[in-house]
Amino acid sequence: MDTQASDYIEKMRQQFDAAPYPRIPLDSSPKNNIKLLYIHSLVTAYYLRNQKLIETEGKVILDAGCGTGYKALALAIANPGAKIVGIDLSEESVKLARQRLQYHGIENAEFYAKSIEDLPNLALEFDYINADEVLYLMPDTAAALQAMKSVLKPEGIIRTNLHSSLQRSQFYKAQKSFTILGLMEEAPGELEVQLVRETAKALKHNVGFKATAWKPEFENDDERILVNLLLQGDKGYTVPQMFSALRSADLELVSMVNWHQWQLLDLFKKSEKLPDALAKKLPHFSLEERLHLFELLHSVSRLLDFWCGHPNTAKAVVPVAEWSSSDWQGALVHIHPQLKTTEIKEEMVACIKNIQSFEISRYLPFAKDPVLFLENTAGACLLPLFERPQSVTSLVERWQKLKPVDPITLNPTDSEAAFNNVKKQLTNLEQIGFVLLERKH
Repeated sequence: MDTQASDYIEKMRQQFDAAPYPRIPLDSSPKNNIKLLYIHSLVTAYYLRNQKLIETEGKVILDAGCGTGYKALALAIANPGAKIVGIDLSEESVKLARQRLQYHGIENAEFYAKSIEDLPNLALEFDYINADEVLYLMPDTAAALQAMKSVLKPEGIIRTNLHSSLQRSQFYKAQKSFTILGLMEEAPGELEVQLVRETAKALKHNVGFKATAWKPEFENDDERILVNLLLQGDKGYTVPQMFSALRSADLELVSMVNWHQWQLLDLFKKSEKLPDALAKKLPHFSLEERLHLFELLHSVSRLLDFWCGHPNTAKAVVPVAEWSSSDWQGALVHIHPQLKTTEIKEEMVACIKNIQSFEISRYLPFAKDPVLFLENTAGACLLPLFERPQSVTSLVERWQKLKPVDPITLNPTDSEAAFNNVKKQLTNLEQIGFVLLERKH
C-alpha cells in the first residue's frame, strides 16, 4: 500500500476509533426486524443465484467492516448455526462488537482489528461475506473485492455496496466544501460537527447546500453529520464503475440486493407501450446497460447494493416463468425461513378467519408496490408451509378443498383449474421473495 493510501486508511481508523459506528445501544437486537434479517440471510442470496435452499448450520460468515457489531448480530440471528467472523480497522469498534455478541449470547463469533487487505492472513474461507457500507471507503475497490474473493469458497457469495455518485451528489459537494474549510484535515470530531452546524445556520435558505444536503435530523444527530458530510474517504460510483470493479476482480454479479427496485420497465406508465426507439433497443440491452439507464432516469437509491460471486459457479437455473408442467408438478415449495414466524402465521390465520386479505408487503423488504396483499384463499392454501415444505401437487389438492366449486358456474373445480390458480399464486409470490420454489432436477 502506498503512502497516500496508508494515510487515507489511518484517517478512517482515527475517525471510527473516535466515533465507533453505528451507535446502537448494546441491548438493542434485530431479532424482530424481519426485513433486516431477510437481507442478511445467506438463504436469500443463495436462492437467487441457484434456485436452491441452503442450510446455514456450520457455514462460516464474514462481516467485513463490522463496526460495533450490530450487523454481525443480525448475521448470527439470520443464519442459525453459522460461525460469525468480524473484522474492522477500528480497535474500539471491534471491542464493542465483541461485547455486543457476548451480551446477546452468541458464542460462535470472533472479531479482529484487521483491514480487508489482511483477510488472507486469517487462514479462513467463507461461505458468505457481508461487506456493508465499507467498499466505497476503500482506496481501491477492485483490490478490496479481490481480497474478499481470495477467501471466498467456490460457491460463496459476497454482499457489498457502493455509494451512488448520482444520488449523493449534494453530499460530495458538501464534503469538498468542508475540506476547503479545513474541517477534514484530521479525523472530524465534536468541534468540526459544530462548525458544520454553524455554517448551515449562517447560510441563506435558498443556497444549494442548505436546500439539498442539509437535513433536519442533522440538527441533533452528530453521527449523521459524520457519516454524510464529514465522512473520510467517502466516494461515489456509477453502475458502469461498479461493473468495472467486478470485472477487475474477476467476480460475477448475482443480483442487486433490492432487485425489485431496479426494474427498468417499472419506470414507464405502460411497459407494453414504450417509445419505438426504446422498444427496439431494450431487448438487446445488457444487464449493465439496463441498470445504468435505470439510475440515470431514476437515481433514488443511496447504495448500489449487490451480491456477487466467483464466475461460472452458479447451478443451472430455469426461471420459474419458463417452467414446464412437469417442472411444476415435481417442485417443492418453501416459505422463506425469515418469514416463517409465529407472528406472520398468526396474522395470516386471523385474516383468513375474518375473510380479509393479508398485507404481505409489511414483511418484504423489496416489494414492488407500496402495498401488496395475499388473497384469503391463497393464504389458506399456504398455511401448511409454516409447518414444513409442501409439494405443488399437495397445494393443488388443498386448493380444490378450499374452492370446491367455480364461483361463477358452480361447477366442481377440476384439477387443471386448481393447478393453474396455484401456479399463478406461487409465481407471483416467488417473484417478490415470499416463497422459494425448488425444481426437481
